[in-house]
Amino acid sequence: MFDESDESGGFVKNLSKLAENNDPIETSLYEKYDVKRGLRYSDGRGVLVGLTRIGDVVGYEIDSTGKKVAVPGRLIYRGYSVEDIVRDTERRHQFGYEQCVYLLLFGELPTQRQLDEFTSFLGTLRTLPPNFTEDMIMKAPSSDIMNKIARGVLASYSYDPDPENRDIANILRQCVELISRFSTLAAYGYQAKRRYYDGKSMYIHNPVPTLSTAENFLRLIRSDKSYTRLEAEVLDLALILHAEHGGGNNSSLTIHVVSSADTDTYSAVAAAVGSLKGRRHGGANIRVIEMMDDIKAHVNDWSDENEIAEYLRKIARKEAFDHTGLIYGQGHAVYTISDPRAILLRDKAAELAKEKGCEEEFNLYRIIERLAPQILYEFHGDKKRICTNVDFYSGFVYTMLNIPRELFTPLFAISRIAGWSAHRIEEIVAGGRIYRPAYKNVSEERAYVPIEDRVEHDPVCPVKKDDSGVVTGGPSD
Repeated sequence: MFDESDESGGFVKNLSKLAENNDPIETSLYEKYDVKRGLRYSDGRGVLVGLTRIGDVVGYEIDSTGKKVAVPGRLIYRGYSVEDIVRDTERRHQFGYEQCVYLLLFGELPTQRQLDEFTSFLGTLRTLPPNFTEDMIMKAPSSDIMNKIARGVLASYSYDPDPENRDIANILRQCVELISRFSTLAAYGYQAKRRYYDGKSMYIHNPVPTLSTAENFLRLIRSDKSYTRLEAEVLDLALILHAEHGGGNNSSLTIHVVSSADTDTYSAVAAAVGSLKGRRHGGANIRVIEMMDDIKAHVNDWSDENEIAEYLRKIARKEAFDHTGLIYGQGHAVYTISDPRAILLRDKAAELAKEKGCEEEFNLYRIIERLAPQILYEFHGDKKRICTNVDFYSGFVYTMLNIPRELFTPLFAISRIAGWSAHRIEEIVAGGRIYRPAYKNVSEERAYVPIEDRVEHDPVCPVKKDDSGVVTGGPSD
């Protein structure tokens, strides 16, 4: 019976048990109907559901016999290797994220004049609309910055003079505005959280149009607005590496699916933000940092490979850390031999570790990077080659930059909005059909029972069926 005075939520809790007991599906049915769970084949390959020109993730090749052959990982933006993009950025001593945005949106590398004009245009858009900060951020702060970003994206609809126009030029305008403002939304959402949830001082600085995305973000989250050139370069590299990762990752697929329904830009992007927030998608680097905290607390000598290896084995045996048996930051759905993002970020992290006096901790990361794949092989055999992924180093880099952990996933969003925007435009230009995959219904039809003949079932016990398939209920029967 519902009790209005029940503040413990017992009524809802009982209903939740009823829902939970009636929703499980037997694993054998997935095999029976050849369901590609998670849109993946049994060997981990993604089911082909679309075509794209935006990005590619390469971890294996098919030889002349049709067999998969693992190769060093490659990340491709519009046909160009991200490694070449990074090397050229370093050679020119310029920030490169804005060039990646241009490339992903328009499919071509910009000339210096085009890049300067586009970067300047992005800079002019970083300031939020009048009263937006006060009304949409400060009046409704959130303990989670990703939720604050999603709300900011949806609220942007109300500040757009033409939000429903589906012309490509208008959608491009909306996307460019969001790309420019994501760093401001995240930084201001963080400042509001500091004030209203953490009881700390709040600093609202204005963006500077002439600064890069990386520079502006560091400026906005710090009370003194200061940062070093190397700090901004490292963050810029992280933004480049996270800007796009093929159409098959969960958040990019989300924006394709939602855009295919012919909805507005803000609804589609907010859905992608919600996807990225998920702990199985954008929050992995936080789990790495938590694991590393645990390792540092239990390993006395950070240079002793035997001691480190033994503790990693304890983690793999589910005897330490979170008892899942997972060594976070290891393995990837596509990359097998190497994750190119991890290599590039690791090399830059070495420079930052030297500047910050974190070389001992960096060496610990390097040892674990070398040992973890071997230890996982001991436990799981050669089912799949394991390599260190970008999440292993990104959290360490953000920590050295003194970026709070609650901003790790928002940083991912600040970068990935570039890829999302490109995928939204691609879906509208080249898609043309609403996504409508099939689900096999495995429930049985039942005779309708008049309300006076119904029997209440104990929500703690799942509903049962007898040999005839008739519902018999739980022990209360």
